[in-house]
Amino acid sequence: MEQMFRRTAQQVLEQFGVTKDGLTQAQVEKQRQTYGENALAEEKKKSPIVVFLEQFKDLLVIILIIAAIISAISGNGESTIVIVAVITLNAILGTVQHFKAEKSLESLKALSSPSAKVMRDGRKIEVPSKEIVPGDILMLEAGDLVVADGRIIENYSLQVNESSLTGESEGVDKISDVIDAENVALGDQKNMVFSGSLVTYGRASVVVTATGMKTEIGKIATLMNQTQQKKTPLQESMDNFSQKLAIAIIGICIVVFGLSLYRQMPILDSLMFAVALAVAAIPEALSSIVTIVLAMGTQKMARENAIIKELNAVESLGSVSVICSDKTGTLTQNKMTTKQVYADFNLFDGEKLDFANQAHRWLLKTAVLANDSTSVDGKEIGDPTEVALINLAHNFWVEETTYRAQHPRLAEIAFDSDRKLMSTMHKLDGVYTLCTKGAMDVLLSRSVSIMTADGPRPITEEDKAKISETNTHLSENGLRVLAFAMKEYKDAKECPQLTLEDENGYTFVGLISMIDPPREESKKAVADAKRGGIRTVMITGDHKVTATAIAKQIGIFEDGDIALSGVELDKMSDEELGEKLEHVSVYARVSPEHKIRIVDAWQKKGKIVSMTGDGVNDAPALKKANIGVAMGITGTEVSKDAAAMILTDDNFATIVKAVTNGRNVYANIKNAIKFLLSGNMSAILSVLYTSLFALPIPFQPVHLLFINLLTDSLPAIAIGMEPPREDLLNQKPRNPKESIMSKDFMLTLLVQGAIIGVFVMAAYHIGLSAGGAALASTMAFATLTLARLFHGFNCRADASIFKLGLSSNKYSILAFIAGLVLLNAVLFIPAFHGLFMVADLTIGNIGTIYLLAFMPTVIIQLYKVIKEKRK
Repeated sequence: MEQMFRRTAQQVLEQFGVTKDGLTQAQVEKQRQTYGENALAEEKKKSPIVVFLEQFKDLLVIILIIAAIISAISGNGESTIVIVAVITLNAILGTVQHFKAEKSLESLKALSSPSAKVMRDGRKIEVPSKEIVPGDILMLEAGDLVVADGRIIENYSLQVNESSLTGESEGVDKISDVIDAENVALGDQKNMVFSGSLVTYGRASVVVTATGMKTEIGKIATLMNQTQQKKTPLQESMDNFSQKLAIAIIGICIVVFGLSLYRQMPILDSLMFAVALAVAAIPEALSSIVTIVLAMGTQKMARENAIIKELNAVESLGSVSVICSDKTGTLTQNKMTTKQVYADFNLFDGEKLDFANQAHRWLLKTAVLANDSTSVDGKEIGDPTEVALINLAHNFWVEETTYRAQHPRLAEIAFDSDRKLMSTMHKLDGVYTLCTKGAMDVLLSRSVSIMTADGPRPITEEDKAKISETNTHLSENGLRVLAFAMKEYKDAKECPQLTLEDENGYTFVGLISMIDPPREESKKAVADAKRGGIRTVMITGDHKVTATAIAKQIGIFEDGDIALSGVELDKMSDEELGEKLEHVSVYARVSPEHKIRIVDAWQKKGKIVSMTGDGVNDAPALKKANIGVAMGITGTEVSKDAAAMILTDDNFATIVKAVTNGRNVYANIKNAIKFLLSGNMSAILSVLYTSLFALPIPFQPVHLLFINLLTDSLPAIAIGMEPPREDLLNQKPRNPKESIMSKDFMLTLLVQGAIIGVFVMAAYHIGLSAGGAALASTMAFATLTLARLFHGFNCRADASIFKLGLSSNKYSILAFIAGLVLLNAVLFIPAFHGLFMVADLTIGNIGTIYLLAFMPTVIIQLYKVIKEKRK
């Protein structure tokens, strides 16, 4: 690509036929046709054939193929056909599920993809990053992710982290001047910005020079495929469990095979016995069920405004015990409206500003000029606090874009959380003037005069005391207060080059108070979190008094709790913080560094912490937290990139809802596993029983395949769709170190499997005495299938069906009906008798099967009812 850094900004603009007002819509369409979408070419996806063939690499499938071969050798053609058909069907389902999961991941990725602010047709608008084209004028500010390569046109203290490209963690100070040199290294091209880098400070306008694969990051040959999905800890745990189970079962199968040979059974029959045990023991659908339930959980959360970027975050959500939440927009409505104003030594409603009063006039001037927000066609772009100031100006027919065009920004010092100030330079009435807004305590300490109706005069200690008193009064009423000041450079012939030293010697103009009322749902969400053993902590940059007032309204701050300011936190040692930690409900006037310290302190106490954030400086704290939560509306692209979850509505109640869903997903997965493994346990015990007592084989491999892959899969998925119950928030957060295969869990599997196995063997013996081995096998198979279908209702939750309600999960009923239809088709359609190796049944046999299959559910439900009554 041509060396853009060697050309002037004007030359680059002319090359793309664009002005600082941006491209026209016609130019955008033309560029898009020429250059395509602004997206990286992803790694070539596997073809359906390759994915299909990969399904046969599984140990279980290999065992099934061996079973098919043994069936063919033994002359059992029908069984061979069914096993091959089932293996093929399983591979098809696995292939379909692979592409559905991939599509699901792409849709979630699209939801959380970055956007960019551009100038088009003279207006500043926000568009998805993929729609950026060469020639677009990008408007960058702190917190933005750079979405394309570009040449800087106008620079206002821009600092960019380019570690993703250069490996250098230090931010790069950018310039707009020409770099007249050959072969300049990427890290030294300071008048350029590159896709994938992060804006950490300042702002700039940039003309896009390259998009998609033409960008510097697009040229990197080692780009990883970003859509590749990693296995979650739970999936890895289950894979590990399945491997150990498979090895154990193969060992048992070898013993059973040897025992059968010892009893002089034919070798093929002995092999079929061993294979039947293997098929009975290994939960074929387990891995795919876990993936399906997790995928459904993420989709449900996305519909409820919580985008989960990583599947393992779903599992972690269920363990969250502390939520550190920002106040503005998360616990509150994020709809700042101006209330009372202090100017010319009076406190009054903002609607009563008088332009005849110099102090009032200067207050509105600084509020509009030291401001980055705007309103385009009714769409508000910018920080809610700044938008409130713009709306105040609109009440007096002051249109910000027109006023700013009349008094353009000549220089600026961008806001940062350490200084707590933002300053812009303009020429007002022929005089270079610095307009500043920020925290009252910071600005007041830097002021030497105060604006009155008649103009500025020296500020007195009495003036400062009155301003401080007014600020406290407003803050105690839950109002957010911004202070405004100005400074004139009457002797300056040229615009001063602003430095931090300029932010002194101000004329104090006044205060504007705003309120961002608590969201209606916040109080209930905080109460729900408390009920669920989850501590809510407010962390905000607001004044301590303001933050505490809001925290009390919502229910975060209670009698005996402590509120700490950032200054107070700095004075505390880690030991002191650890001692007071559980009593601190509000942290006010904090910096992003404090957030990391707070998260670390809770984690040292063994807590799983969720932390919200929206600023570029919040990224380290979001990474540090167990679940970093970024704001989808007000959040910077950097914070979204660092977070595990993005809230599309910036609402605290959504976090609590997501935690509830996380608990529910984990509980549903655990219950689905319980259903699959307890059912398999009953089959294992039945096969072992007949093997030990030298009885005919109770199930053909085709029977167990039918159960495991057809009739069991649907109830397991239905269990995974069990809706969240209110009592989920009556439980303490789950210990993340706790294994899903606990002693109690394994005991439940064994007991429930044994209960089902007893009644299956009862049906087997009735069939054996009434009609021999064929009828015994058919009755055992039918009873086991039906008992497991009934067992699906037992495994929906720990509660009894009477407490849950039969119809509260319609999917369980549909799964039961589907399984029943499949079973009855096999039992009563003669064409299937040969394929599934079943004998004809009498009405008496059928009645016996239904009665014996239902009995385990009666026993398990009775136990649950008694347990509930004792509680």
